[in-house]
Amino acid sequence: MKNTNSEEVIDNNFFKKLMSNKFVKKVLTKEVILYAVFGVLTTLINIGSFYVMTIFLHIDENLANNIAIVLAVLFAYVTNRDLVFHSGARGFGERLIEFCRFILGRLVTMFIESIGGSLMFEFLPIPFIVSKCLITVIVIILNFFISKFFAFKNTRKDDSF
Repeated sequence: MKNTNSEEVIDNNFFKKLMSNKFVKKVLTKEVILYAVFGVLTTLINIGSFYVMTIFLHIDENLANNIAIVLAVLFAYVTNRDLVFHSGARGFGERLIEFCRFILGRLVTMFIESIGGSLMFEFLPIPFIVSKCLITVIVIILNFFISKFFAFKNTRKDDSF
């Protein structure tokens, strides 16, 4: 039988050490955490709608994949703009440019996801849903960098806890 108190101390010390690491502090920001939370929700929308369309509605995997991507992108735009990156775009012109940049970035990753999904569905001997999950992880990481450095103009500098 393990000693719960000593496990808690070890876990707590590990967490303290991890959080005191300069690299972790720099990477694990409020923005990254919020992006992860909304990324999970976006992914659930993407995979969940794909699942419903393929399993219950019997839609072709490739068509269902593309519809799922569009639904997820629309959800991601709203949450990323307002809740994650706190866009500083003002006026119609700035917002239109921002939206176009966001969509351009998502078109690039949608292309990667669509082609990657098609190749995986066709050539890998694994279930469709597993292929979908693998390509989605790659897309999430790419989307963060595109949103942060290309799509959204952030006027708020305070990103710490």
